[in-house]
Amino acid sequence: MRSLKLTLAYDGTNYSGWQRQENGLSVQQLVEEALAPLAPNGVPPTVVGAGRTDAGVHALGQVASVNLSSDFTATTVHRALNFRLPFDIRCFGVVEAPLGFHAQFHARAKSYRYRISTTAVASPFDRWFVWHDSSRFDIDAMRRAAAAFAGTHDFASCQGRNSFIRETVRTLHRVEVREAAGELVVEVDGDGFLRQMVRIIVGTLADIGRGQRAAESVPAMLAARDRRAAGPTAPAQGLTLVSVKY
Repeated sequence: MRSLKLTLAYDGTNYSGWQRQENGLSVQQLVEEALAPLAPNGVPPTVVGAGRTDAGVHALGQVASVNLSSDFTATTVHRALNFRLPFDIRCFGVVEAPLGFHAQFHARAKSYRYRISTTAVASPFDRWFVWHDSSRFDIDAMRRAAAAFAGTHDFASCQGRNSFIRETVRTLHRVEVREAAGELVVEVDGDGFLRQMVRIIVGTLADIGRGQRAAESVPAMLAARDRRAAGPTAPAQGLTLVSVKY
């Protein structure tokens, strides 16, 4: 038995998320099915992703782990994946990993990027990758609020509903709001994330940028440990998992 580390990118528009679902096609399912011919008896192996991206969320640097007992080289596995996967899912690398490598549990940090298109009319070529909102945002207020999210906090207020994770303390190393051409970009780096956490942070920052809540309200919002205290959940299509660190 050997462990392999896969680096994947995907457009999540047409998928129910990374994780296998009973009622939708997932990225995990397609990767496992693409690996099946390389496994004994053609049984799809279990592939574990570093981040369980939601439906419609994208990835530039998703990392996954898989255990295989076959003798195929990493190069052969890499080629086989890209041959069998649809074109909106690509494998950018396959390397041998220490036996027992687990993409989720061994990850030390993840980086996410969220794009908000602020132009009067959004480009049709960006429609699946941005949240279009042409509001007049107070960027300075958003930046002050973003700084308050950084650090170690209980993020229960930023956890999506119907999540059963009880330990909600996480550390965010960076929450940055920057301006790009016709866009606001929110960059978030942290040691771990709750379900929909980045999207809720972005939704809260957007409320602050529109003047619907004060930048100084973030500490009290976090202290409430109540999802109702935070802003709305930003749409999925603006979010991308950029990288995972080990």
